[in-house]
Amino acid sequence: MDRPAPHPPARTEAGFDRFGPAIPDRPIILSVPHAGRDYPSDLLAQARVRRQQLQRLEDRWADLLVHPLIARGFTVVVASAPRALIDLNRHEREIDPAMLVGVPRDAALQSSAKLRGGLGLIPRRMVGAHELWHKPVAWSEAQRRIETIHRPYHAELARLMTAARDAHGHAILIDLHSMPPLPPPAAGQAAPGIVLGDRFGRSASTRLMTLAADVAAGHGIVAAQNHPYPGDHLIERHGRPESGLHAIQIEVDRSLYLDDALDQPGAGLARMQGIITAIAQALANELPRAHYALAAE
Repeated sequence: MDRPAPHPPARTEAGFDRFGPAIPDRPIILSVPHAGRDYPSDLLAQARVRRQQLQRLEDRWADLLVHPLIARGFTVVVASAPRALIDLNRHEREIDPAMLVGVPRDAALQSSAKLRGGLGLIPRRMVGAHELWHKPVAWSEAQRRIETIHRPYHAELARLMTAARDAHGHAILIDLHSMPPLPPPAAGQAAPGIVLGDRFGRSASTRLMTLAADVAAGHGIVAAQNHPYPGDHLIERHGRPESGLHAIQIEVDRSLYLDDALDQPGAGLARMQGIITAIAQALANELPRAHYALAAE
């Protein structure tokens, strides 16, 4: 059951919706790249698995976590295209050539551990589902997805980040995801409910990471930093703290806002909405400082 956003977004033809002002009235931009649920009929026809299995690639209902922020006028970009179609958190060249046909000899593709595990720009397989597709994807179709979905999403984030920095002195991108429940780090310790990632200090000021972790702790949530999720292509691409552009990934334990089957919104949704709102508001209130500490220094 889809739930509408608090008010109509700026509709696009590029597989995402933007909510809030085109020039952010705060230094915060939120991105939800893996919650898309608009499955084209031809994509489902190409799948060897049922739609329910493709949905396991989603950050299920993660977009609901930002609805209160949309209602408050924050600028939020939410993917409508599903991750099964194209993964916005991968480099556009992070493609498995074995799942494509018609690849030009001079195509500059790149490998990665996640790609080798089946989760590249176009997901190929996942645990328990084996191969996802009946046949390889045409190179021309892969390029169409890149040009009409992947590039426009990142172009919009880049534009918003620049606009926010120009208006407010710095910009902070919150890239929101969800994760399976994590085990406790040690006996007697609470499992992290949130994992904050900044590429080990390369995509954001450590000051902002500490602030986000402190806000989570104030709400009774343990926030790990960079382990096991340091962030991927999206924050690496848009986070340049030395230029006043900060990017933080937030992974939220799905069991904290979904039902026991981790499929539909659960009783904890309102609490987690409040925590994400509190983190975003605290970061929005943080003034830009030229002497932000960078881990690389």
